[in-house]
Amino acid sequence: MLKNIVEQGIHNYTNPHDYIVPKEEAVRQHIDYFMGLKLGLMMHWAPGCQLGTYESWPLSDGDSTWSQEDIDWTDIKTFKEQYISANKTFNPVKFRPDKWAKLAKDCGFKYLLFTTKHHDGFCMYDTQTTDYKITDPSCPFHTHPYADVVGSLYEAFRKEGLAISTYFSKPDWHSDYYWHKAFGTAPSRNVNYDVKEHPELWEKFVAYTHAQIEELCNNYGKIDVLWLDGGWVNAHTNGQDIHLPQLVHKLRSTTQPHLIVCDRTVGGAFENIITPEKTVPETALSIPWETCATLGNKFSFHYTDQFKSGHELVHLLLDIVCKGGNLALNIAPQPDGELPKPAIASMKQLGEWLNIFGEGIYNTHIVAPYFHDHIKYTAKDDNIYVFYLYDDECPHLPNTINLITNSPIQEIISLRTHTSLPFVQESCRITLDTTTLNIENTFYAEGFILKTY
Repeated sequence: MLKNIVEQGIHNYTNPHDYIVPKEEAVRQHIDYFMGLKLGLMMHWAPGCQLGTYESWPLSDGDSTWSQEDIDWTDIKTFKEQYISANKTFNPVKFRPDKWAKLAKDCGFKYLLFTTKHHDGFCMYDTQTTDYKITDPSCPFHTHPYADVVGSLYEAFRKEGLAISTYFSKPDWHSDYYWHKAFGTAPSRNVNYDVKEHPELWEKFVAYTHAQIEELCNNYGKIDVLWLDGGWVNAHTNGQDIHLPQLVHKLRSTTQPHLIVCDRTVGGAFENIITPEKTVPETALSIPWETCATLGNKFSFHYTDQFKSGHELVHLLLDIVCKGGNLALNIAPQPDGELPKPAIASMKQLGEWLNIFGEGIYNTHIVAPYFHDHIKYTAKDDNIYVFYLYDDECPHLPNTINLITNSPIQEIISLRTHTSLPFVQESCRITLDTTTLNIENTFYAEGFILKTY
């Protein structure tokens, strides 16, 4: 059973029991590699950020009850004109892709997930399919050296050794092939005409979509993941079939043989990674999955957004990794091209923690009992990693920590001090003595290596 539901712009996720393992060996191997990266930097950015509201969604009257709630300075018709025309004033002159990439690397991120095009249809790359793009003369930023934002970011992040995940919206509310003017306003987020009655229009949209995805996969180097948003665009919803199998086969047969595809919430052979949004599964999963969550409260830039602390980020990451997933952590850049300073501060706190304890995060896999009480487990090679999560209210390490494992343990080492700690193992239960651990302060979560050799 699929959970192809979108509520207030938030996608649910496909039932893990419906997961289909890709048939291509190169894709399976690349999924294993990608799932070892664990932490990605997600970014929603487009000209509409200047208005400080939801990205794209207020354009959909079918989603008006929540997406238009903070538009109080004008009427909705005028707002839509302001939003659609925001490209004419978008000039983020402080944009420095090299700074973003270095920050990401220093903070422990291993890949970039960037919105090349959201539902509003604006392309943040140099497409040849439309003039509604960042490099068009209608946008004042088009003369900037980094005007091709996607190309600039991909080059900078690859130089820092980070992988690339390409966000692309299947629905395009700016395309006349999707919301066609001849049929009036669009009552919902779906195509505003009957696909069966106008197959020629739909096929033009399919060709348009294929051309844009091929540009991204052929002109911008190695793409690790093609991350397709807008799960309501699929063959089973109003006949919105974009012929994805043919496109993926073409890409994997030519420039991207390893290409991972996330056809979000659609299920089937091309949802190679399941993508819960702003939520974490209750149990550990043995299939590939990635939670996309926000560093603030919103995916898009809001002037009044509040950001999670380093403490919250570490606990979120541990909750995801101990259950076998990756975290794509979203930060929305400002209209001027800078990143919000409070968000940077939290990212750096996460990075400081990962610099000490990252060994138990990257390239790990799940291990029973996965988690209990304040404890999270991961594993790699012959090691089991254990993390004790500090409380906000009472941040101290107890003198003893009770652990569970089915493996005989030979030694337990602190990831912070690299010293061996005394313990007693009785069957599957371990009592770890931390009284000899000399640490000056608590730091979100404490980590230990359980040696099984």
